[in-house]
Amino acid sequence: MLLPWMKLATDTTMLAVESQLVIWTRLSQAAMGQGSATENLLMVTEKVAAFAEAAATLATGGSAHKVVKGYRRKVRANVKRLKG
Repeated sequence: MLLPWMKLATDTTMLAVESQLVIWTRLSQAAMGQGSATENLLMVTEKVAAFAEAAATLATGGSAHKVVKGYRRKVRANVKRLKG
């Protein structure tokens, strides 16, 4: 019973850390004049799409674990794209 909660807590913490990396990278790029309008638009549209996906997951009986896993996958893709 405790293990699933610990896994969710760990995954949620990692999501927060990974998200901060994306935020820091985007703000740093914008501050140095390296940001683009396309990236800014993508930043907003990704958030709307991720929220809709999370809402659909929960509405169809999905778990918080599945939502966090989906968010982490998207955030890791952003890290890879922004760093690469």
